[in-house]
Amino acid sequence: MGHHQSRPVLITGGGRRIGLALAHHFLNQRQPVIVSYRTRYDTIDTLEAAGALCLKADFATTDGVLAFAESVKARTDGLRAILHNASDWKAEKPGAPLADVMQQMLQIHVQTPYLLNHALEPLLRGHGHAGSDIIHFTDYVVERGSDKHIAYAASKAALDNMTRSFARKLAPEVKVNAIAPSLILFNDSDDAEYRQQALNKSLMKIAPGEKEIIDLVDYLLTSCYVTGRSFGVDGGRPLR
Repeated sequence: MGHHQSRPVLITGGGRRIGLALAHHFLNQRQPVIVSYRTRYDTIDTLEAAGALCLKADFATTDGVLAFAESVKARTDGLRAILHNASDWKAEKPGAPLADVMQQMLQIHVQTPYLLNHALEPLLRGHGHAGSDIIHFTDYVVERGSDKHIAYAASKAALDNMTRSFARKLAPEVKVNAIAPSLILFNDSDDAEYRQQALNKSLMKIAPGEKEIIDLVDYLLTSCYVTGRSFGVDGGRPLR
């Protein structure tokens, strides 16, 4: 990333899994990193020890999102990229008020990136042609829907669409793309039966790990031409 390295990469939801792997990847490249977190896992201490700036954020409310944006602006006058990784996964199930499920999914997957992109736009602009990036993390269900996670799928589809709108708004200074993953890695608690069932849904029959996402993020940040696109990293699962 050459001359861009003095500007931090902002990763929302960087305390676990893909967000955490991306944070360590950039830190290993001596790229400044800002991470948002909701719950202070031990991994946040590790990130701070490695040099990351970790900021607690409440994305459940508009005020919390805007307060986080102000906190970022108080600490840097430029951003190399925003990686919108913060996510939640709620199902429609008995006892869960449907309006609450939908509101929570829209808040984290649509309202939060929408407000942050607008609020932090000045930190992304002014760095030359294709000098900055936004990457939205969506989901393979954007293509096929989900009968058990309808609100989740709808909110990720809205985020996918927002990718193209922000690409139009911010070009040519800022590239905006989406990554739609599926079955990148298992949780430690996933048993053998569940893992096999999940693998059977993929054409490629593996859980490849975070490197697949890291390599794609590196490509998108390096490109001077690709914008407004969504990249499936799903092992061919939508084709099953």
